[in-house]
Amino acid sequence: MNSHKHARLTPMGRALLVSRVLEMGWTVVAASHAAGISCRTGYKWLARFKAEGPSGLLDRSSRPRRMPRAMSAEEQSSLEALRRQRWPLWRIAMRAGRGMGTVSRCMKRLGLSRLASLEPPAPVVRYERAAPGELLHLDTKKLGRIDGVGHRITGDRRSAKRGIGWDLLHLAIDDHSRVSFALIKADECGQSCAEFLREAVAHYASLGVRIDRVMTDNGSGYVSKAFRQACVELAVRHLRTRPYTPKTNGKAERFVQTSLREWAYARPYASSAQREAALQSFLHRYNWHRPHSALNRQPPMSRIPAMNNLLELNS
Repeated sequence: MNSHKHARLTPMGRALLVSRVLEMGWTVVAASHAAGISCRTGYKWLARFKAEGPSGLLDRSSRPRRMPRAMSAEEQSSLEALRRQRWPLWRIAMRAGRGMGTVSRCMKRLGLSRLASLEPPAPVVRYERAAPGELLHLDTKKLGRIDGVGHRITGDRRSAKRGIGWDLLHLAIDDHSRVSFALIKADECGQSCAEFLREAVAHYASLGVRIDRVMTDNGSGYVSKAFRQACVELAVRHLRTRPYTPKTNGKAERFVQTSLREWAYARPYASSAQREAALQSFLHRYNWHRPHSALNRQPPMSRIPAMNNLLELNS
């Protein structure tokens, strides 16, 4: 029950009023004055109790029994059809001769208040390969070169150093185990991408994992002749994501963000060389010690069969 703040009677107060009249012998006038209500209201609750019993003392809906202007099912369907054509609410209201509030409540009931509701996002399809090496995700991330502590730490943009160039972080992450590998290259051209692929395949081979497929985006380095030749040389099948759909390569995109947060921007570096030197220690911690939510809070190396004994010694 949601009685308003000025309510004189609640169901318990109404029951007390009826009890005073029927059981204690009070007059309706005296019982009404004691409850702080009019005699007419007292007679109303007494009549309801006699007609319906205790249930007659409960609150009732104030909704009218008849609503001549209520929206019919046919009219509601026609308004829904207009909304699904992406008409704004004010235009629908003008066409239907209804108020904005009426149309807004109708759309709320239909779950179409926001235009975004007309095209709900596609459900995320999560997948995971059955064994290490079945699929390797590759990606790159451009990082500005460092020459002294920059504005991210000092907050002073007046001393920004222009034109010192970029470092390209090339990274790889295994789909099943999430074991990762990364190197910094001078650029992201086809030759650099091909070299990184060879180094990544050799690194995973040292862990007892053979790479069958690699997945990349459609960057120029990955569609180059040098990268295609490297895939043929290594007997690796190359898969590419759908254009403008980075979520297809989501594991690599997520690892990029983790790398930026826990390595590239984790602390101030005096130079690019100092940042690069910290990369391998970050990768070691990520692969051997850092718990991973998708792996039941176990480190990625726990899913590499050949490394299980070393993991116990390294923990």
